[in-house]
Amino acid sequence: MFADTAKIYIRSGNGGDGHVGFRRELFVAAGGPNGGDGGRGGDLIFEIDEGLNTLNEFRYTRKYCAQDGQCGGNNNCSGKDGEDLVIKVPEGTVIKEANSGKVIADMSHENRRVVILKGGRGGKGNQHYATATMQVPKYAQPGQKGKELEVILELKVIADVGLVGFPNVGKSTLLSRVSNAKPKIANYHFTTLNPNLGVVSLEGTDGFVIADIPGLIEGASEGVGLGHEFLKHVERCKVILHLVDAASTEGRDPAEDIAKINQELAKYSETLANKPQIIAANKMDLYTPEEQEIALSLLRQELGEETPIYPISAVSGYGVKELLYAAYSLLKQSKEEPIVFEREFFPETMDRVDEPYTVSFDEEEGMYVVEGPRIERMLGYTNLDSEKGFEFFQNFLKTNGILEELEALGIQDGDTVRMYGLQFDYYK
Repeated sequence: MFADTAKIYIRSGNGGDGHVGFRRELFVAAGGPNGGDGGRGGDLIFEIDEGLNTLNEFRYTRKYCAQDGQCGGNNNCSGKDGEDLVIKVPEGTVIKEANSGKVIADMSHENRRVVILKGGRGGKGNQHYATATMQVPKYAQPGQKGKELEVILELKVIADVGLVGFPNVGKSTLLSRVSNAKPKIANYHFTTLNPNLGVVSLEGTDGFVIADIPGLIEGASEGVGLGHEFLKHVERCKVILHLVDAASTEGRDPAEDIAKINQELAKYSETLANKPQIIAANKMDLYTPEEQEIALSLLRQELGEETPIYPISAVSGYGVKELLYAAYSLLKQSKEEPIVFEREFFPETMDRVDEPYTVSFDEEEGMYVVEGPRIERMLGYTNLDSEKGFEFFQNFLKTNGILEELEALGIQDGDTVRMYGLQFDYYK
């Protein structure tokens, strides 16, 4: 059974408590404090495993917890750090916060290993609290709690070319002919219930990866026929190879089929609708040469003369090589960068609402100044150069009441706000 979504619970390790202890030696009446520090809790880490291609494992195990740090001991002995927990996932897995659906990490391309939840820090032992006036401190710092989250794992396959079309038009047959993939093939609807990936080798080229995207029929964007489950796999493809039954063996109009599936792609995402597309008119071996010309002429009338249409037979191999070189050429012309979903949710901000900040006006510099640990931390993990990052930055200022405080101080449009070396012009 192919699984491309899963909901799991994850938790980083708790930090160990600091220890309260005192030296106990012969002939030493009142030894000083020697309680050790607690160990750090283990981190919760996601890592790409090249050998995985489904999320099946997560159907059976739904709770993942890193190890807690050990408590400190006597004689200044620090507790052992908790072991990190590394969760292996296939490349293309997007990790989302379950309640908001916001992206925490996209495990693809450069993101091979990502720390999602940092372990809690260990508490300080009582040796750290001895002072001239308090020489026998009887307290130590408790360890910091780990963080916990419910997350949704969503696998979006990574392929250069996405093979789409109605069921039973020959996608699996074409994939098995042009690549190293071995999909199951049968003559009934919804034969394929999982995306199949194959590597296409073309002489004189570096080849490309092609994916058979199943479940696409009319109503797919609303979830009909599992379509909504599989449309996400088209998102990362740079080129769409649209396969149709040009011989109408099941009585359907190929031009109408193309229009219906393109409509579903557009409903799901404007990005999908605008991807470069090439049409493969399959099952042309069932026609005579004269009938082929008539069928292609009718298709071009419906789709437009400029639409690239390649007559092929996935069974016999007729026209397949020309189709693949055309797809490769279109792929090389594509300016689209690899799709990596930007981070929208930041687990490190959880439980930090108590960190202080200040909002003031510096009369000497003539600008407003916002400072404090919460601000410094936010700037440290926010990419202000990206649109999503700057949007998060603005929402942070609003939800934390910082904009209200600036307005209370009398800030006006065009005034300058400084935050740790960064300067911004304020506009409401």
